Amino acid sequence: MAQWQKLLRLDRGLQSRVIQLYEGRFPRDIRHWLCSQIESHNWCLAAVDEGEARACFQSLLEYLEEQRERSARENTMLLGPDYAGMRDYLLKNFQDWPKNLALILSECLKEEKKILNSASEEQAQPKVTHLDSKINHLKSLTLEIKKQNKSLEDIYEGLEFIQDACRDQGVTEGMKKRVPVGQHFGLAQSLANVEEKCQKQANIITQKKQMLLQSTMNIVKVAEEIVQTLTDVELPAWKRRQQLSCIGSPVNTSLEDLQSWFSSVMEMLLELREQLQKLQQQDRKYNSAEVSQFSAPLEEIEKAASSLCIRLLQSALVVEKQPIMSKLAQRPLIVKTGVRFTVSVRFLANLPKFKYQFKVKPVFDKHVEEDSTTKGFRRFSVSKDDFKVLDEDTPGGGLVAEFCHMSLKEAKVKSKGSPETHVGVTEELHLVNFVTDFRHAGLECTIEASTLPVVVISSSNQVGSAWASIMWCSVLCTSEPMNLSLFVDPPPLKWTELSQVLSWQFLTVGQRELDENQLADLKDKLADPDDLVHWTKFSKDDNAWIWIDGILDLIKKHLVDLWRDGLIMGFVSRKKTLALLREKPNGTFLLRFSESSKEGAITFSWVEHINGDTHVHAVQPCVKEELSIICLADVINLYSLRAQNCASSNPLVYLYPDIPKDRAFKRFYRITGHLNKTLNGYVLRPLVPMSMCPTPPPSPPPETMEVDVNVTVSLTFEIPDTHLQTAGPSSPVFILIYSSILFLLSCFRWHLCAGRVAAMF
Repeated sequence: MAQWQKLLRLDRGLQSRVIQLYEGRFPRDIRHWLCSQIESHNWCLAAVDEGEARACFQSLLEYLEEQRERSARENTMLLGPDYAGMRDYLLKNFQDWPKNLALILSECLKEEKKILNSASEEQAQPKVTHLDSKINHLKSLTLEIKKQNKSLEDIYEGLEFIQDACRDQGVTEGMKKRVPVGQHFGLAQSLANVEEKCQKQANIITQKKQMLLQSTMNIVKVAEEIVQTLTDVELPAWKRRQQLSCIGSPVNTSLEDLQSWFSSVMEMLLELREQLQKLQQQDRKYNSAEVSQFSAPLEEIEKAASSLCIRLLQSALVVEKQPIMSKLAQRPLIVKTGVRFTVSVRFLANLPKFKYQFKVKPVFDKHVEEDSTTKGFRRFSVSKDDFKVLDEDTPGGGLVAEFCHMSLKEAKVKSKGSPETHVGVTEELHLVNFVTDFRHAGLECTIEASTLPVVVISSSNQVGSAWASIMWCSVLCTSEPMNLSLFVDPPPLKWTELSQVLSWQFLTVGQRELDENQLADLKDKLADPDDLVHWTKFSKDDNAWIWIDGILDLIKKHLVDLWRDGLIMGFVSRKKTLALLREKPNGTFLLRFSESSKEGAITFSWVEHINGDTHVHAVQPCVKEELSIICLADVINLYSLRAQNCASSNPLVYLYPDIPKDRAFKRFYRITGHLNKTLNGYVLRPLVPMSMCPTPPPSPPPETMEVDVNVTVSLTFEIPDTHLQTAGPSSPVFILIYSSILFLLSCFRWHLCAGRVAAMF
C-alpha cells in the first residue's frame, strides 16, 4: 500500500499534522494524485545529486503528460484532476532548481513516516487491545446473566403454575377427607407426584441461583478490573497527554476511545444492577425457602456494583477544552481579567438515559480557601456562573457543555493577619472547577472536574511570563491534586525535560522543532553543570525565556516559511559561527538570532578571505519593524555593501554549508527586478538594504593561530537612485536638490557606520 494511502486512513488529529507539513511548501493535490509516482523515486539521493534530481523531475513531468493525454482520450478532463495545471506548477517553480523539489519531497516523505510510526505505536499498545477484549468479555457475561435471569423467571412461573393447578383440582388436606377410601390411594399418589415435581423445580431454582450468584460475582470482579484501568490508568494518561498538548506536544488527545469505554462499562454496570434487583424481587415475590440463603450475597453484590458505578461516574466528567482566550489560541491556560475565555466539559458515560440529566456549574478556586499554602494569592470570581446542561445536540455528539462567555473579576479580600505567600502575579496558579449532582436509578453522588492550573493576568505584557509558568508547571505537575503553590519554592527542571518543551514551542509556531545543534547551544546558555535549569535563570533574574519568546514571536510574524524549511540556523554562538565559516568560500553565510535583542531580531554573518586573513562580518540585526516592511528573503537578495569609489555588491553567495543563495531563497522573494508599478502617478520605489563596506582590522600576528575576526556592519535601507524618476514631468532643480540631500545623508551614515565596528552580535 502506498504511504499516502496509509495517511488517508489516520484520524483527524494526525491528518491535520500532514496538512501542516505541506502548507505553503508543496500542493497536497499533486502529492495525492502522484502519490505512487512520487514514492517510487529516491528523493534523498536526488536532494544531493543534481543529475538524479533532474531525472526524477523529468519523470514526474512525463507522467503528468501521459495522464493528461489519457484523460483527453477518455474525455474525462473535467472529471479528473488538473494534470496540465500540476505540470505548469512544477515547471514554473522547479524547472531551474529540481534539487529544491527533491529537498522538499525528501523531507516531507520522512515526516510522513514519522507520523505513520507514531500512529502505529499508539495502535500497537497492548493495553488498548487487552482492554477492548476485557470489555467485550464483560458484555458477553452481562448478556448471559440476563438470559439466565429470564430462564429463572420462567422456572418460577412454571412452579407457580403447578402449585395453582393443584389447588384448583382440590388436592388439599380438606379434600382428602371427602374422597372415598378406594380413591384415596390414587389421590395420595398424585399429591406425591406433584410434590416431587415441585421439589425438583425448587432444586433447579436453587442451582440456577447459585450459578447466577457466581456469575454476578465474576462480572463484578471483571468490571472492577476494567473500572480500575479506566480511572487509574487510561484517564490519567489522557489527562497527561492533554496537559502536554497544551504546551505544544503533537499527541493525540481524542476522547473517542475513552468515551466508548466509559459508556460501555457504565451501561453494563447499570444492567447488572437491574438484574440483581430483579433477583431480589423474585426472592421476595415467591417467598421461597432459600431467601435467607441468597438475599444477603445478592445485596452485597448489588452494593459492589453500585460502588463501581459511583466510581466510574465520579471520573466521567472531564474538561475537554481547557480555558483559552481567542487572542491566545496557541497559549491556553492563560486568562486575563475581564476578557472572555472558553471552556468545555464532557461526560464520558454517554448514555441516552443521561441526556439533560446533568446541570454543571463552574466555580473558581473551589478548594483554594482551604489551602494554607496559597495564602496571599489573589481571589477571583466568575462573572457569569450560570448552570449549563450537558447536551447531546453538539456537532461532535456526546454529553457536552461549552462555557463560551466566562470571564473573571478580582475579588477584594481583607487580610486577616495570616502569613502570606509572596510569589509573582504570573506565578499564582488557580483552578476552575465544575460541579454537578447525579441522581439516577437509586444512585446519588456529586461529580467534580477541574481544569489544569491557570495563570490569571491583568495586562497583555504579562503573557510571556505567564506562559513560562504554564510550561514549568506542566512538566512538574503530572498528577492530581495539582500543586498550586509550586512557585513558592520552584524545583529545577532537567534539561532533557525543558529542551523537549522548548522544541515544541518552535514546532507550534514555525512547524519545525529544534534540532540537536540548536538545543546544544541553548543548553550552554540555560543549564548548569548538572544539566539542571533553575527557575530564576529561566524566568526571573536572567529571564532567558523572554529572549526565546521574542524569537518565537519573530518567527511567527515574519520568518515562519524560512524556519519551516530549515534555512535558519538560529541558535548558534559567535564562537561556533567562526568555526563553521572559517574554512568556507567567500560569501558563505548563515542566519542566526541576535543574542542582545530581547524583542527578537535576526542577523546574518558571512565570511571573507582577504590576503590570507579570514574575516567574519555580521550585519546589524533586523528587527520586527524592519521585517514588516521588507521580508528577510528580500533583505538577503537585495543586500549590498557600498564603499567610496567602489561599486556596490552583494557579498552573500552561499547559504551554509554550500547552497546557492537563489536556490535557497528564490521562492520567497517578493521584490524581483525593477518595479514599474505606479501609484498616484509615481513609480514605486522599493527599500534596498545597504551597508557601508566594513574596514577589516589589522591582520593578527603570524604566530596567532586564530585569525577569525568579527566585524559588525550597520544595516540601513535606501531607495535606489534608479527609482527616483517620477512618471510625470520631472524638474532638474528638484533632482539636483534631492541628489544633494541623498549624498549628505550617505556621508552622515558612513560617518556613523565607521564607528560601529564591534564584536559580533
